[in-house]
Amino acid sequence: MFVLLTPGAMAVPAHAATIQIVMENLVVSPAEASAKVGDTIEWVNKDILAHTATAKNGDFDVAIAPKTTVTSVLQKAGTVEYYCRYHPNMKAVLTIAP
Repeated sequence: MFVLLTPGAMAVPAHAATIQIVMENLVVSPAEASAKVGDTIEWVNKDILAHTATAKNGDFDVAIAPKTTVTSVLQKAGTVEYYCRYHPNMKAVLTIAP
């Protein structure tokens, strides 16, 4: 099979993905996740306590009430270490590709 591109042909943009990060039993899972700029993170708090996803570099600070899900769209590439401000032992890393 051959694909012929003519001048003016448009590329189809890739669809953004949704990555789910779960906070349960005072643990962030997965502890290491990968995503791309434009992807959506679905922060799921299964605990009866409030949590945050707070980037150490200040890129994001998401508050997640107990038993709720919050979404945010990634805006910036980089490797981001984040933690819960209420439970600092809850730590994880998000690697965001351009």
